[in-house]
Amino acid sequence: MRRTPRRPPPGRVTAHRAHRLRLARPAGLVGVLAVLGPGLLAGLSDDDPAGITTYSILGADHGYRLLWVLVLSTGALVVFHELAARLGVVTGKGLVLLVRERHGRSAAGLAVGALVVANVGTVCAELAGIAIGADLLLGTARAVAVPVAVVVVAALVLSSGFHRVEHVLLALSLVFVSYVAAGILAAPDWGAAGRGLVDPRLPASRDALLIAVATLGTTLAPWGLAFMQSYAVDKKLTAGDLRFERVDVAVGALLTGVIGFFVVVACAATLHPAGIAIEDGGDAARALEPLAGPAASVLFGLGIVGAGLLALAVVPISTAYSVCEAAGHPAGLDQRPRQAPLFHGTYLGAMVVGAGIVMLPGVPLIPVLYLTQVLNAVLLLAILPVMVRLGRDPAVLGAHRLTRPGVAVCVAVILAVAASCGLLLALGLAG
Repeated sequence: MRRTPRRPPPGRVTAHRAHRLRLARPAGLVGVLAVLGPGLLAGLSDDDPAGITTYSILGADHGYRLLWVLVLSTGALVVFHELAARLGVVTGKGLVLLVRERHGRSAAGLAVGALVVANVGTVCAELAGIAIGADLLLGTARAVAVPVAVVVVAALVLSSGFHRVEHVLLALSLVFVSYVAAGILAAPDWGAAGRGLVDPRLPASRDALLIAVATLGTTLAPWGLAFMQSYAVDKKLTAGDLRFERVDVAVGALLTGVIGFFVVVACAATLHPAGIAIEDGGDAARALEPLAGPAASVLFGLGIVGAGLLALAVVPISTAYSVCEAAGHPAGLDQRPRQAPLFHGTYLGAMVVGAGIVMLPGVPLIPVLYLTQVLNAVLLLAILPVMVRLGRDPAVLGAHRLTRPGVAVCVAVILAVAASCGLLLALGLAG
């Protein structure tokens, strides 16, 4: 009697299929382009309105002096996004699913709880940024801009297949060129910027430490780690693609740092010498007009709206992946609502909750943008150690597990995050 072959566990790619895909994947630049997406989108989405606000305040308040914080944050982004990609590509499973399998439902529940809190806060930040940018460019009220953004983005993501969504999001990421142009138009002091990149000095003040922690939290966001791993699985990448995916990760992370650099120098060159304090990216765009011209102001405003739309599409996807992995339900952008109701419902739920919070009367948009990034940094302490533990486990990654130097680098990043949060708490208690 002919036996029916067993179906592989959910989320895992069979050895036969992985071998076939490795043989079919082209080499060189074509191979990189074939896997391009997870690293680029996860990295660039970090330059969202909350990130732009954080970088703008860093440049306006401290000039070029804290650019080195951005360098370290970008380095940490490369390290942990590569680890997330490695975990997803080699195992064929998302972060929360791995936690559930290796450490049980309780640990998965804690992980997904931290991610949902961070992600909903970040969705609020994206919508707040879109509202600010729409008011700046078009004079559109928050009550109009927020619902329109939610409907447009949700319709795109939930009514399209994986590849269409990916192509649209990659095209939308071109908006970040506007920040590079705005930075150049501001005519910065390139020598001072270069010194700020390599001179690690931190003013002894609560505000300087707060912006340093926020910079780390907005660059290395918890949602980006979960998105990176699950998206690589959804794209059906395998261990044979890992060398190409590392290029994707590096390019995405470096572009994130470059864009952040130009935002900082634009504000450092114009707003800092004039002593202009800002509260958000919209303030920065308005203040740039008399100092760097209307073109810089418009480019900055377009960047805020475009970045907000990109991140608004990506962050709820990360939330939906994580919730479904914790519950053991199917997930994926190619899944229709009847096939994956929890995935679609969680995606819509995250957006609706975020929109509801932002549209409440009296909710201040600026603290939402800024303080959610500090929250991200704190919640990293719940996510990063779990990733390192999985990454060094030979039963999870086999020959691809973290080496001792790799573990040492990861632990150094975790200690830096913990020390920053601890100092911030100490200063807050002292104040």
